[in-house]
Amino acid sequence: MPIEVADNSAESRFEILVDGKVAGFADYRLMPTKIVFTHTEVLPEMEGQGLAGKLVKHALDAGRDAGLRVVPLCPYVASYIERHPAYKDLVDESVGG
Repeated sequence: MPIEVADNSAESRFEILVDGKVAGFADYRLMPTKIVFTHTEVLPEMEGQGLAGKLVKHALDAGRDAGLRVVPLCPYVASYIERHPAYKDLVDESVGG
């Protein structure tokens, strides 16, 4: 089953596609110097396959590549960063996102 992650900028979200169908997404707000992650969701029937982790890894890597700071308002994104310290340098600690 082919898995692809894409930035759907029209919807302000990264999407993970399985066999060409959206299986999950990570909503964001893009600002001039940061990306604010607000919500991550994987369809219930697709849970347990590691899709959320792949999705968030891709989104964080894209933010790094774009030179953006990350504001992890989404609890899943925040916990992913805690579990993967290599991404801690991206976190914007300033108040207000």
